[in-house]
Amino acid sequence: MKTFLLSIMALISVSAFSCTNVIVGKKASADGSVIVSYNADSYGMYGNLYRHIGGTHQKGEMRKVYDWDTNKFLGEIPQAERTYNVVGQMNENQVSITETTFGGREELADSTGLIDYGSLIYITLERATSARNAIDIMTSLVAQHGYYSEGETFSICDKNEAWIMEMVGKGAGSKGAVWVAIRIPDDCVCAHANQSRITRFNMKDKQNVIYSEDVVKFAREKGYFTSKNDADFSFRDAFAPNDFGAVRYCEARAWSVFNRLCDGMDKYVEYAKGNTISSADKDAIREMPLCMKPKRPVTLEDVMGCMRDHYEGTPFDIQNEIGTGAYNMPYRPTPLSFEVDGKQYFNERPISTQQTSFCFIGQMRSQYPDYLGGVVWFTNDDPNMAPFVPIYCGVSEVPKCFQRNEGVQDDVTFSWESAFWLQNTVSNMVYPYYDKMFPDLLRYRKYIEDIYVESESDIVDLLITKIYQTSGKDETIKKSTEYCLMASDSMMKKWNELFKFLVVKHNDMAVKKTDYRDRFLKTPHGYAEAPQRPGYPEAFRKKIIEESGEKYMIK
Repeated sequence: MKTFLLSIMALISVSAFSCTNVIVGKKASADGSVIVSYNADSYGMYGNLYRHIGGTHQKGEMRKVYDWDTNKFLGEIPQAERTYNVVGQMNENQVSITETTFGGREELADSTGLIDYGSLIYITLERATSARNAIDIMTSLVAQHGYYSEGETFSICDKNEAWIMEMVGKGAGSKGAVWVAIRIPDDCVCAHANQSRITRFNMKDKQNVIYSEDVVKFAREKGYFTSKNDADFSFRDAFAPNDFGAVRYCEARAWSVFNRLCDGMDKYVEYAKGNTISSADKDAIREMPLCMKPKRPVTLEDVMGCMRDHYEGTPFDIQNEIGTGAYNMPYRPTPLSFEVDGKQYFNERPISTQQTSFCFIGQMRSQYPDYLGGVVWFTNDDPNMAPFVPIYCGVSEVPKCFQRNEGVQDDVTFSWESAFWLQNTVSNMVYPYYDKMFPDLLRYRKYIEDIYVESESDIVDLLITKIYQTSGKDETIKKSTEYCLMASDSMMKKWNELFKFLVVKHNDMAVKKTDYRDRFLKTPHGYAEAPQRPGYPEAFRKKIIEESGEKYMIK
């Protein structure tokens, strides 16, 4: 029991910034694109679309570094001579970098380091020309300036390659980090969610595996790895050993991604439940593959579905239980664990969660020019509750609704012009009445998203054949920017319309009648038709009677 409680508490310490990534190789995707996704989960974090305008810089110019999680000023580093435009997690060269925090051994965090994980991502995006180049930049930055954060798993992708890299510091007074980067095969998918996923790796495969020279030596010096055979070395086992929390809350999310996209995941259910961690059975499964081949080509919509996952139809499904409330809400309040009568219990932690600050899906395509080939599919809040909007990586401007503006629209300043606040307003209205209201939200979400997804390739072809060939690159970027601004504005107007529709239709827990076009039905005299009063769903009514007995029986 003590080990279980320690596992729970250890997980709570990192859960404030717990995220999920999906990686799809170019031969595993349906359209030949490399795809990477990122649910950035954090209570209180205002989800804005990061923007850097690239250019040339003078020798001696410095770049300030602020910790992404806290905004604490960490120091300055020399600016690169050349930087590139960045939109969200992607730069103009179609390089994308995302992350999940696994924490790892507490003694390896270095509070004297200058580069935190968030700054490491964005500084690298400002400088990188490819995924391999990004790995070189990231590892060089922490070697030179020190690594400030806990253990991280990074997804690093471009239009041709997808990589996963894991990094952990060396502790106070030891500048730098140890790390391993592995290329995901083009025909495979990968997922990670706040637990280290790299175990043993082929140290002789110099083309597809890159690692710090001292990664094994350092683990031995610290006593994390005792075998004399380097081939036995496991990065995860040395620096972030599995425990119940790491598996049930984190690896289970990776399992759910694989379960959606790949065959044969039933054999890993007991592992994902955390049941095999301390099993005496020597044949018990204690890890999942780092990557797998999908059962069919993966579409952009498949990845969107992964980011909206609540374990539906699996042994981890959290619906149709008392915790869902009267209207079957697939969300649970935090913290992850709770106590009843001196005993500890936990809530399931699915991919789709209410504390998502923003969700990014990067689509990188080699068949188009970089500034149009890279698409940032972006939404604020839990992606289950909001539509993705396309933004090309080469745009000259990002939509104002996705920006953070201190004192105007930020983490403590509400604005109807902010996508974050508008989408959270709608979500928080729907959550407690999920089964009742979500079908309306879903129709709106699908309507918006289907238009963007289905027309995107036509938009690109039009921009290339009609604009680029007649007016050149600058005019093409201008028109693509206008399209993305229009798409974002259209989403905001439609979501505002949804908010008003939900307020009117579901006012006072009754339901006003509508026609197939969402127009409210009126009597011949011009008033709204009498609303339906469905009351609690039957299943919940039965639970009320089970608890109250004959207290409310009409006699």
